[in-house]
Amino acid sequence: MDRIDRIARIDEEAQQPAPPVTFTGRKTLVAAAVAVVLIAGALLIRPARQGDDARPPGPTERAASAVGMGAPAAAVDLTALVADREKWVAGHEKDDASWAVLGAAYLEQARRTAEPGWYPKAEKALKRSLEIRPAEKGNFDAMTGMGTLANARGDFGTGKKWGELVRAQAPKRWTAYPVLVDAYTGLGDYKAAERSMERLVDLRPGLAAFIRASQVYRDRGWREDATMAMEHAGGAAKSPTEKAYVLFRLGELAWERGDAKEALRQYEGALRADPAQAEALGGRGRALAGLGRGGEAVRDYRLALGRAQEPRLALELGELLDALGRGDEAKAPYEMLRAAAARGAAEGVNEAVVLGLFEADHGDPAVAVRRLTQEWARHKNMQVADALGWALHKTGDDAGALEYAKKSTERGARSADFAYHRAMIERSLGDDAGARRHLQEALRTNPRFSPARVPPAKEALASIGQPPAGGPENMQPTKPWVAPDLPKAAKPTPPASAAKPKPKPSPSPGPGKPGPARV
Repeated sequence: MDRIDRIARIDEEAQQPAPPVTFTGRKTLVAAAVAVVLIAGALLIRPARQGDDARPPGPTERAASAVGMGAPAAAVDLTALVADREKWVAGHEKDDASWAVLGAAYLEQARRTAEPGWYPKAEKALKRSLEIRPAEKGNFDAMTGMGTLANARGDFGTGKKWGELVRAQAPKRWTAYPVLVDAYTGLGDYKAAERSMERLVDLRPGLAAFIRASQVYRDRGWREDATMAMEHAGGAAKSPTEKAYVLFRLGELAWERGDAKEALRQYEGALRADPAQAEALGGRGRALAGLGRGGEAVRDYRLALGRAQEPRLALELGELLDALGRGDEAKAPYEMLRAAAARGAAEGVNEAVVLGLFEADHGDPAVAVRRLTQEWARHKNMQVADALGWALHKTGDDAGALEYAKKSTERGARSADFAYHRAMIERSLGDDAGARRHLQEALRTNPRFSPARVPPAKEALASIGQPPAGGPENMQPTKPWVAPDLPKAAKPTPPASAAKPKPKPSPSPGPGKPGPARV
């Protein structure tokens, strides 16, 4: 019975609620001390990281991250970063890293605004960083910034030197390779540019790498690969500004292959993501002009030039106004082009190609030839070859012009402008077949490539006409075919190894010698 009573008592106690847990002051202090020790131990094992902060990055952090990755930054964020770093270095003059960031921010301002006055400020900040920490001690951010600055100014030889210096000291530092891709491309060393691009993709596949890959593929004429690489860049883009830049580049690729509607869609997507992007506004004007919406195109070009006085956009607007019969209005953008190029030249910016094309078509072709000949001595790329060939054609030197026109097209880049220039040079030389082929190529590549050049291209093609039916001249024989009188083939002589040896006759016995024995 005692055993039954004990079991009943246990069941009864199990059904009773547990008494509340109470802490005395001493117990509370002990528990808090234990918690502090555990938290401190966890922090020693894993210290707090920058990414642990749940707050989103501010404008300064966003812009600093973008320029550090070689990516475009939003205008508002960029302004905040410049103000922040200028204030910081005023009180910390020996901070080489901040000087390098400030130089990169100035460079991005120059790209967004097309204002060459930012370049000397960038150069000063980067050189100050290198004074504090020289290149020999591995100031890679400032060295990379100097290379980017040189490329942005169009001094690709200097850009190559800085990029190769970084690569020699740190071959696995990925930031050297975008500089090298741009520099080698500007110098016309396309094989080296391709090798640098492949190395960049191996080291750091991302926005900068995919943009350069698209550029290299485009220069080879590989349209599908260029578009796919740029779409990969869009997948790697993080901020709206980065996505807007990728959409703009996709619009450029669509325009070059003659798809004006797709180009317009991409440009408008870029403007929705970054309404302040002047490049996309100019691109939209280009696409609208191609679609026959000239008034809207003029509006967009003027808006773009109000934000960034880019010489190439000024040239396109002037030619569009000329094509619309508004030649008096075209004088304003042409003057803007000259003024912008002069300001750039004062700050070390090279606009030789745009100025050469402008002078060849709307100014003094002889001046264009002199300028572009000097440029060819420095930078033997496709754009310079095309512009120099066209300038020589305008001066009447068609034989010399054709040599450069061939250099601009020999790598396979699909450019309607390049094909048009070569066709007109060949036509002047009396090569109707070559002119016909390249005019057809230009109009097939992009039927709307220029409001100033499409009409003369169509007129030239119509005047040349089609080749006569039946193929080229003298292809058909003038007399009926007669079988030739061929000599009869001689019988083949069997080889010596195949001939059977004849048995030699037995010698007859001489006198006094016995003959063969008979059995």
